Amino acid sequence: MAHRAELIAVGTEILLGNIANTDAQILSEHLAELGINVLYHTVVGDNPGRLREALELARSRVDVIITTGGLGPTYDDLTKQTICETFGRKNVLHPELEQWLRDLFAARKRPMTDNNLQQAYLPENCTVFHNHNGTAPGCGFCEGGVHVLMLPGPPHECELMFRTGAEPYLRALSEGVIASHTLRVYGKGESDMEMLLRDKIEKMTNPTVAPYAKTDECMLRVTAKAPTAEEAEAMLKPAVDEVMAVVGEWVYGVDVDNLESVCLAALKARGATLAAAESCTGGLIAKRITDVPGASAAFLGGVVSYTNGVKANALNVPQALLDEHGAVSEPVAAAMAEGVRALTGADYALSVTGVAGPDSDERGNPVGLVYIALASPDGTVCKKCEFGKRSRDHIRMQAANTAFDMLRRELGRT
Repeated sequence: MAHRAELIAVGTEILLGNIANTDAQILSEHLAELGINVLYHTVVGDNPGRLREALELARSRVDVIITTGGLGPTYDDLTKQTICETFGRKNVLHPELEQWLRDLFAARKRPMTDNNLQQAYLPENCTVFHNHNGTAPGCGFCEGGVHVLMLPGPPHECELMFRTGAEPYLRALSEGVIASHTLRVYGKGESDMEMLLRDKIEKMTNPTVAPYAKTDECMLRVTAKAPTAEEAEAMLKPAVDEVMAVVGEWVYGVDVDNLESVCLAALKARGATLAAAESCTGGLIAKRITDVPGASAAFLGGVVSYTNGVKANALNVPQALLDEHGAVSEPVAAAMAEGVRALTGADYALSVTGVAGPDSDERGNPVGLVYIALASPDGTVCKKCEFGKRSRDHIRMQAANTAFDMLRRELGRT
């Protein structure tokens, strides 16, 4: 039987809306990959009484409880103490953690105040999870058939500790091996994917296929359970192939991070280069591809041509085109892509020009109208997009995603 989990985030700042509960989203994704069903998300303020109530409720309905936050050295970091009281465990000093803390503060040339020693206290007979990004260790233990795991609150600490400590702990609970592959999809929504794959989703039991909605794209996760990793992978391959036969046109990668990383890998594999000319996206394409390590091997640069003057003077867009068709038009988008390609000497060039809102432009073009062009050695193509009256950020994101998808498809064709 699959394990059932509840995530309990501890922190008044989450309840007040000062910060988002990012940990819950991160951990839920990782737990799904392990085949652990997350049934509940709970948020509790820095209050021992209410945390104790949440823990008691959780232990009555799940067999895995994961808490985040409240492991630090300050007066309101009471997660460990409350968990120990609730589950009848002593909160004891771990000498090896005390020494680790003292060495860490010495290496940082900072004095270790007395309250930091609190972080070296953990439940007796627990499995320690080391913190590679901070000073608060976490841990896991089992009491009465319920596994309790404590992780720090800061997302960069929480995720790394989950991978290095909690994940091995949880994998050891499962009989056999759970493996999965994630197909990243752009151009089809979650409901469309579900309709196309409904028969397969309903018939598959092991492996299974599940669609997940993401911001402006979706994922399909194919998961298998077997006695060994090799057997699980052998089960996954035909299942992935079966899914790809139906929706492969929209799948831009398997077990990849994002569209821009796929594009960069394809450019590097061909020894090709890219440039960008952006108007309404304001440099978002350049920003996203340069966020990927190694981008300098293929991305030459970009021009944010926000005004007609820059389009004409920097990109050599003919003034006659601007006067006749306006900046938001197919001819101008094509000229922008060709202009930045000529300027940089890139093999491929993307351009974006459109209306991100909140109002229509001076020619009456509606919010959400965007033209995206791709110039390549084979010529220039342009796509008209009508994203609708959405927020500026959403329109920009959709425009950048569509541009990367155009490039991805072109590179896959050649």
